Amino acid sequence: MKKISFILIALLTCIVSMQAQQAKYVFYFIGDGMGVNHVHGTEMYQSELKGEIGISPLLFTQFPYATMVTTFSATNGVTDSAAAGTALATGSKTKNGALGVQKDLTTEVSSVATWAKANGYRVGVSSSVSIDHATPAAFYAHQGSRSSYYNIGLDLIEANFDFYAASDFLDPNNTRAKDGKTYESLYTLTQKAGFTLARGYKDYQKKAKKAEKMILFQSEAASAKDNSSIPYAIDRKKGDLSLADITRAGINFLSKNNNQGFFLMVEGGKIDWAAHSNDGATVMTEVQDLDEAVKVAYEFYEQHPDETLIVVTADHETGGMALGIGSYYLNLQAFKEQKVSEGEFTNILNGLRKKYKNQVPWEAVQEALKDNFGFWANIKLDEKQEARLKAIYDKSFSNQPIDLEKSEYQQNEPLAGEAKRILNHIARVGWASGDHSAGYVPVYAIGANAQLFQGRMDNTEIPGKIAEAAGYQH
Repeated sequence: MKKISFILIALLTCIVSMQAQQAKYVFYFIGDGMGVNHVHGTEMYQSELKGEIGISPLLFTQFPYATMVTTFSATNGVTDSAAAGTALATGSKTKNGALGVQKDLTTEVSSVATWAKANGYRVGVSSSVSIDHATPAAFYAHQGSRSSYYNIGLDLIEANFDFYAASDFLDPNNTRAKDGKTYESLYTLTQKAGFTLARGYKDYQKKAKKAEKMILFQSEAASAKDNSSIPYAIDRKKGDLSLADITRAGINFLSKNNNQGFFLMVEGGKIDWAAHSNDGATVMTEVQDLDEAVKVAYEFYEQHPDETLIVVTADHETGGMALGIGSYYLNLQAFKEQKVSEGEFTNILNGLRKKYKNQVPWEAVQEALKDNFGFWANIKLDEKQEARLKAIYDKSFSNQPIDLEKSEYQQNEPLAGEAKRILNHIARVGWASGDHSAGYVPVYAIGANAQLFQGRMDNTEIPGKIAEAAGYQH
């Protein structure tokens, strides 16, 4: 009897120990498009700003567990964000363009967020782009096409998670249907479903206490300007919603019942957008901005170190970013002279067109380039570089139709594109393309059961390891 009692006590002790080690609070950060060189380049850039050669580490790269992840989809060696998001969310590979379904485009697969919800945890899904964009949608939607934005919004309501945060809905009234029908607004439908909508962080603070379920979007004024995303970190103005704000709000709201525990996914969606545009300076500030959001989660981890898991990874690499272009030399510190993104500089040039009624003098353009890229001041241009800028000015400011430079998510002034390319060259950063690549992406982990994230992994393994770490049954 005594022997049996000792065995029972040992088993109970083991069970209690295992329960104590489970992650009660899970943070899942996804840097969209964030490849190895996006991260490493940012750390080398930070080091150069100190006058040093080496790395000045980001917070998340110092996590004790780190490895590499493969990203191919079920049908393509190079994945898109929908298929990669589905893999990271559900553990299932699918066809490029599909969300939360298998490659047959109909068989639904559930996500780690859904598993957490089913196991009694509070759940949040958030992003710096729209809430119906590929990566956040992969955690709650089941659509054969990532562009079915209105239906994705309906899936958001059906999933019934506790907290959503992003820039906005892309198509709240289903205007893309073009079938002549009138559809009920997603704003109305979410309100009927019991969600409270907050516009901006201050509005969230006012409404959060009484809300049962929360949707946090940027201000109406910001969405009127661009509902597809919150501003790049490099362009951020006072009052703009930030990824750190979103993370802080998510923690605050999901912690309303600390006994439950929570799962929170946070996507840094515009690393990808900047990389599609080959905008090196903006990429690095977006990686830094993701790290600022991770710092908010890390503060929570420090208060609950035995119960919190933080995982940081990416869905794919974008741009084929190269650190060094034909010489054993980097000059990443040149990026500090860029004060705005390529897209925002396009807006500045458009402002000059209006101010001068399309008769913009070269001197005014030079001043704008000096103020926003450091040209002719801290960044010295050679004769060929200056001639390239002047030639594009002569062509695009001559009252002729302008051929805008198009990337995946932006259309920009040719002069903005050329200024960016010149600064990339001066910084010695190259790009293979304006699209995704099949390169490895990193994963970093700290906290409860973080040791699960070791050895080369496929992206489909990550949600299962999170579920194992947290004890989600699925």
